[in-house]
Amino acid sequence: MENVLRPLIVIGGSVVLTLAVGWLADWVLRRADARQPEQPLWGLLRRCRLPLQLVMCTALLRGSYIQAKIAEDHSVGVGRTLTLVLIGSVAWLAVRVSAAVVESSYSRYASAHRDPARVRRVRTQVTLIQRVVAAIVGVVAAGAMLLTFPAMQAAGTSLLASAGVLGIVAGVAAQSTLGNLFAGLQIAFGDMVRIGDTVVVDGEWGVVDEITLTFLTVRTWDERRITMPVSYFTSKPFENWSRGGAQMTGIVFLHLDHTAPIAAMREKLHEVLRDCAAWDGRDWGLAVTDTTPNTIQVRALATAKDADDIWTVRVTVREQLVAWLTEHHPYALPRVNTAWAVEPPDGHHPHPVTPHVPRTGRG
Repeated sequence: MENVLRPLIVIGGSVVLTLAVGWLADWVLRRADARQPEQPLWGLLRRCRLPLQLVMCTALLRGSYIQAKIAEDHSVGVGRTLTLVLIGSVAWLAVRVSAAVVESSYSRYASAHRDPARVRRVRTQVTLIQRVVAAIVGVVAAGAMLLTFPAMQAAGTSLLASAGVLGIVAGVAAQSTLGNLFAGLQIAFGDMVRIGDTVVVDGEWGVVDEITLTFLTVRTWDERRITMPVSYFTSKPFENWSRGGAQMTGIVFLHLDHTAPIAAMREKLHEVLRDCAAWDGRDWGLAVTDTTPNTIQVRALATAKDADDIWTVRVTVREQLVAWLTEHHPYALPRVNTAWAVEPPDGHHPHPVTPHVPRTGRG
């Protein structure tokens, strides 16, 4: 009877105690979150309840399974299994706690600062810090698990002796990966590009959607995703439209006839911009920037608060100016001259002009 009750008491007591501690911790965090709603840390720490319970239950079983006389013939295997589970659960708990602390710090920073550029920079750094912490904890946990096996402990001396050679081989083999890793850290703390920035890469316009230690994802205007190694942004030039502020100046070029009414177009442009909600009112203008034998190039200029609004301003100006010219000044649109050339007065042509006689089809 004792052989049955003892394991039941040990296992049942561990489970009950674990559930009670988990419920108590969740209750305390819930009360703290209700008292301080402006502090997001308590609510984020509630995500750690499951790994906390797993750590506690595994630790209790690991410390009492020998006294409980559970699977005495396989005590070594049971103990090692519980140790491996304990190491993994501790790593899981550490990652959850660090993520809660980092996210809480970012939330408080974002609520206290209104500068979108600084908030995006901190968000990028926070994301990469979380990934670095998770990677470090995972590597340490994997190493601790391996050291629980006697064969790995015996091989430790030989591994350390060959560490120099292995380091050289690993460095050569993982040169690209390590380059991307250091490039990711450089992007995070060098403030080159941030999550939410509007960039132009290889002629593609988009918004930075995700940054990891090895790759970066750009979401284009048509909702495609362009993924590229982060080392690209440290070795090649790219356009960052959000750098130093999101305000932008947009330009619309129109090719018109030489008779286009420039003054009336300038007034119409101002009227269009006043009715366009995307225009921020900072600047506008219209000027003739070039001329050819057949057309003139007219540049319309306007400003907006960000890349999305400048796109709206440009398409609105282009559409309404062309429609206005078509309706009120059709002669100002580009034309292809198909009329006969007018002969100059007598004595002003350097060569005699042979009049063109159309053929009638008769001999």
